Formats: sequence, C-alpha cells, structure tokens
Amino acid sequence: MTEDEQQQPRSPHLVVCGDNPLAYRLVEELVTQTDDEVTVILPSVARNYGPRISAIPKVRVIEASELHESAFRAAQVEQAGAVALVDQDDVGNIHAALRVQELNRDARLVIRFFNMNLGQRIQALFPGCAVLSDAETAAPSFVAGALSELAPSYVRLPGRTLYVARRCDVASDRLICALADTSNSGQTDLLPTDQEQADLVLAEGHATLGDNPTHRRRRDLLRTLWWRIGASFNRKLGITALGLLVVLGLATALFARLGGLSWYDALYLVLLDAAGAAQPDTGLSIANKIVQTMVTIVGISIIPVVTATVVDAVVSSRLDTVLGRIRPIVGHVVVVGLGNVGARVVSQLDDLGVPVVCVEIDEHARGVPLARQIGVPIVFGDASREDTLRAAYVGTCRALVAVTGNDVTNLEAALHGRAMSEHLRVVLRLFDGDLAERVERNFGITISRSVPGLAAPAFAGAMLRREVLGTIPVGRRILLMAEVPIQAGSDLDGVVAASVNAPHQAQVIAIQRRAADTLELPAPSDHRLAGGDRLIVLATRAGLGRVLIRSVATEMWRQLDEPATTPATMSP
Repeated sequence: MTEDEQQQPRSPHLVVCGDNPLAYRLVEELVTQTDDEVTVILPSVARNYGPRISAIPKVRVIEASELHESAFRAAQVEQAGAVALVDQDDVGNIHAALRVQELNRDARLVIRFFNMNLGQRIQALFPGCAVLSDAETAAPSFVAGALSELAPSYVRLPGRTLYVARRCDVASDRLICALADTSNSGQTDLLPTDQEQADLVLAEGHATLGDNPTHRRRRDLLRTLWWRIGASFNRKLGITALGLLVVLGLATALFARLGGLSWYDALYLVLLDAAGAAQPDTGLSIANKIVQTMVTIVGISIIPVVTATVVDAVVSSRLDTVLGRIRPIVGHVVVVGLGNVGARVVSQLDDLGVPVVCVEIDEHARGVPLARQIGVPIVFGDASREDTLRAAYVGTCRALVAVTGNDVTNLEAALHGRAMSEHLRVVLRLFDGDLAERVERNFGITISRSVPGLAAPAFAGAMLRREVLGTIPVGRRILLMAEVPIQAGSDLDGVVAASVNAPHQAQVIAIQRRAADTLELPAPSDHRLAGGDRLIVLATRAGLGRVLIRSVATEMWRQLDEPATTPATMSP
C-alpha cells in the first residue's frame, strides 16, 4: 500500500486492538457479519496470534509495540466507526480509550474489562461506550456444565421473556422454535431441519420445569452448611461426644423407669447431675445411686471433651488456612485455574451454595484474593500432576472444571481426573475447536467451552451497533438473537417471512409490523414483509450476516460496495 493510499480518507471502518484469542475470534466475527474494512493493531504479525489474524481475508494489520497515537493514526482511527480494546489490561485499555477519544470523539468504543465495577465508572466518561467482560459472559456456561444443567439463557423482549429449555419441560403452547438436537452422541445440530427432533427449544416464560432452580439452590446451600459444620470438628472427638450424649440419654430413661419419675423430672435431674450439682442421697435405691454416679462422671468428662472439640476446630481451621490443607470432602466442584474466568466460575458456584475447591499454580493469580475472601480452599500446585489433584479430592468431587489459559494443562488435568474417577464430569476450557472435537471423539469428554467463542459475538454486536438482544450458547457454538429492520427496496421487501428461515442458519421468531407497536410471537410464516417491518431473528453468526445483507436496500449496497483491497501489513 502506497503512502497516498494510506492517507486516503476511508469510509467508517472497524479497528480492533489486541493480540489474543478474543481479538482473533472478534475479527472472525466482524469479517463474517459485515463487509466493513477491519483493521487490527497488534505488536507483531510473527508472534502469538499475529499469524492467524493476518491470515484472515480482508483484514488490514498495523504492527505497533504499544498503542501510541502514531499507531492509531496509521490505523486511521479518525475515520473509524468503532474501536475495540481487548487487551487483558484494564488500565492499559483506559489509557488507549483516552487516546482514541482525542482523535475521534464519534467512534464507538468497546472496551474489555475484568473489573466491571471500574468499567461501569469509566463508561460514564465515554458517551456511547460499551464495557464488556469476556469472563463474565462465558462463566455461566462453565457453571451450567459443571452442574449438569442448561446454560442459564434468558432473553427479554417487549412484554415477553424467552428462555432455553428441554423440550420435555415445556408445554406445547409455550414453545417458540427448536434450537438444537444434541441427542447424536454429543454432536450439536443447530436449528435442525426437522424441528420435531430437537431436544433443546426456545420457550416463552412460565414453563413447568422438572427441577425448580430455587429448590436446587436451597439443597446446595443446606449441603454446604452441613459440610462446613462437619469439616470443623475432629471425627474422634465427635464420636466421643456422641457417646457421652447417648449415655446421658440412657440415664434419663433409667431415672424415669427405675425412679418412678416423669420424663421431664428425669431429664432435669440428669442435667443437674451432669453439671456437677449432684447431691448425695443415701436414701436412694441402689439402681438410682448407680445411675446418678454414672451421670456425674459423664458430666465431668463431657466438659473437657467439648472444650477440646472447640479448640481443635479453631486451631485446625487456622492451620489449614496457613498451610493450605483441605479436610476430606465429597460432592464438591474442583475448579482448576483462578484467572479471569476461574474467578467468575468460583464466585457463581459459591453464590449457588455449591462446595468448591480451587487448584492454582500461581499464588498471585487474579482470583486468589477472591477465593480467600469467600472462604474457598485453594490447593497450590501444578494441576497436570496427579498428586495435586488428589490433594483437592478430585476422586470424590461431582465435577472438574479446568479453566486455565493453557489447553494442554486443562486436558492433562481432565485426563488425570478421569483416571481417578471413571465417571467424573469434566468441563474443559479449550480454545482450539479442532482439538475439542478430537478430545470428544477419543477421550469421551463432551463438555468443552471456548471463552473467546462465547464472548466474541457480544463484542462484535456492540461494535456494529446492532440490536443483538442476546446470545445463547449451545455447547461450543453460539446462537445470536437480533433485531433486523427491513428497508424498503431490500431483498426481503415483499417476500414471505418463511423464506427468511434457513435450516442450520436462521429462524424468524417474531415480527413487528411497520404500523404496529406489539410483537407477533411466534412469527406468522405467511406474513409478507414490507419496508419498516422489524424481525426478531435467531441465527448463527454466518446466518445473521446473510439476513442483514438481505435486509439492506440494494441502492445502499451499491454505494458502499468498493473494490476489495488485499490484506496489508504496515508499521507506523
């Protein structure tokens, strides 16, 4: 590209700043969903994700070691329609956002944040800015996978709430459309041709669920409370205390039977004798004397036992905290990795009352302070080593969630976990889709998630200012629910709504007619579309891109259509 071409004003384009998995997936989303030019600023095309990003068609790459003003000028941020800052550095992203605003106050800013409290405050400084967290977006899918539930997907439409459910849990009059068929050995068929075969559906509120989430959370909270109480006491001391209580109960029964007393009076005498208030009475029968003597001795014994139990619980708890030891535990969830995603997963599991044990190799990882704050035990060590997983009691856990940033470490932890417990439920964080398919095929680990894959559609929708109403994760794939306005003169102007539907790509679920204020849900398939109508579409990213192209007036596309430029790599 010549210097004159570089300086030539362009139509509004999209700029992505970052060199990481999210940046790569985001660029893929943008290229798929729009014909706008996409420019990426990254440190090097030869390192990290530089080679992959530069290989994407229709992408212009700017090499810059830091996001200085010169890099933004080389990317022509002055004419950009939107700029995404997706580095894993909250402060660095704020600094870059300030520089972008100095060059182009009209650019749509989409900023990645881990600390969403800080992000919400920063959002007020930049009009029209979108603040998103990839970890916050992806975490519910990992939690749902660990608990053997559907991901909690809800989408709010005007006056309506739609959610994902199993077909068997939904009344027929509440069903909107089929989402996916997951019955084929874990293979997910999105928006299948035969909707009757789909086991996952989109439903309208008030469906009858087989297991109420509120009841499930209450059970988990009670289980956690019982476990924490049990974990605080020494087993041998507990058995001793229980034995002494049994003796006191037996003494109460003997007093009542042999002494001719009521149960109330018998219990009253036993408690006084146990407390050391026994008074010698030579007039008692031999049996009552024996019982009173036994109760007094038990009472004297029980005080040091109770004292020892309390002291042992307090001291052991302190030592466990200092030394990182974990008491034996059953039915918990082991989370491997306390980075951005791991911290969110641990927090959400704790909110649900699910016992959690964390495994982390770095004592300074971002999620360590959070785990300590909420009282979740942490095992520090290499998760790829079997002894580390044994220390977290993986053999007795209900699920293992491996969410480190390293696919190999996650896979090693999963395989070691399966070796320790054959039927262990494993949820893997894997970026590489090909690796995920091979792992599923060869190792039978069918639950894997890609954080960038789950988050990228939300970032792309924010950049394109599209009315993406929600994202619905289904396995490793994503369905988008978006509002699509029909322009007069477009390809969709004058066709019936059913013609927009395409198996495996797009499904119209609702229509708002041009002169109407309400949604028609489900969408009438025989309605003939007209300019000004608005569609609510459920689609894959490629399917949504095709629907959006068909919804725009032909004359507008002719004005925007320019000869494609070959990908270029530049240095500022």
